[in-house]
Amino acid sequence: MNVKSASTPSVMRTARDVLGLFKLRIGFMIMLTALVGLAVTSGPSLGWPKLLTLALAVLVSSASAGAFNQYYEHDSDRLMARTRGRAFVTGALARTPAWLILMGVMLAGSVTFAAWVLNPVSAAFVFLGAFFYAIVYTVWLKRRSALNIVVGGLAGSFAVLAGAAAVNPQLGPLPVLLAIVLFLWTPPHFWSLAIANQAEYAAAGIPMLPVVVGVARAAQIVLWSTVALALTALLPGLFGAGLIYLGGALAGGGYFVYRAWLLARAPSRKTAMGAFFASLIQLSLLLVGATFDSLLR
Repeated sequence: MNVKSASTPSVMRTARDVLGLFKLRIGFMIMLTALVGLAVTSGPSLGWPKLLTLALAVLVSSASAGAFNQYYEHDSDRLMARTRGRAFVTGALARTPAWLILMGVMLAGSVTFAAWVLNPVSAAFVFLGAFFYAIVYTVWLKRRSALNIVVGGLAGSFAVLAGAAAVNPQLGPLPVLLAIVLFLWTPPHFWSLAIANQAEYAAAGIPMLPVVVGVARAAQIVLWSTVALALTALLPGLFGAGLIYLGGALAGGGYFVYRAWLLARAPSRKTAMGAFFASLIQLSLLLVGATFDSLLR
């Protein structure tokens, strides 16, 4: 009885460590952007098998990239308070080459399955999303350039395009515009968080924007990039997005700009986290608005 009760928390802890390794919260958000890309694209209904294939392919490929990110960054993760509890850092999960094999199998399987069930164009976007996050962002740019997250933001854009291409490989203007919106959303979203954790990134030697240009200058860049994002987010209204989407774009964009203005006016951890959470609200309103518009068409 005691052995069983003692082993249960251990199993649950290991399961929690494994799930945390794959960054499933981010993966589910990326999966939702793919489904929104599908929803806003005109074409034949895919049916449940293809819909589930798209969702799982994007989720699994994103999970493989998220796990690789933690595998590759375990040394710098131990230098930051918000990441030093990760499983490869604490030793809760042994950092062995077997994990790399699993990640490769997950990515290859998801891309192959998407190509077989959906089409090669959609599968290519599934692959590019994982590749840009795992290799372009994590390996090539994160430790080398303050523009790391700008290019890394393409990972979410490719998910939108994967969903749209699943319906019609010849991409229309609406999903392309939504992909651009996702591309513009990622930098101010992540830079806000980076401002809040500037000291940790500096200690880890990672050249995030506030480390390179200073917090005050970075806060100004967040504001103007948020304004550009909010204006761009209105453009889908010219290409078929409906009133629900436009309402969400106006409300979410306006709130994010307001929070970014507060950050630029008085940079601090509090105002930076306020802008960070505002970015999540804006993205949620955009995705929900686009989905409801497509359902009501």
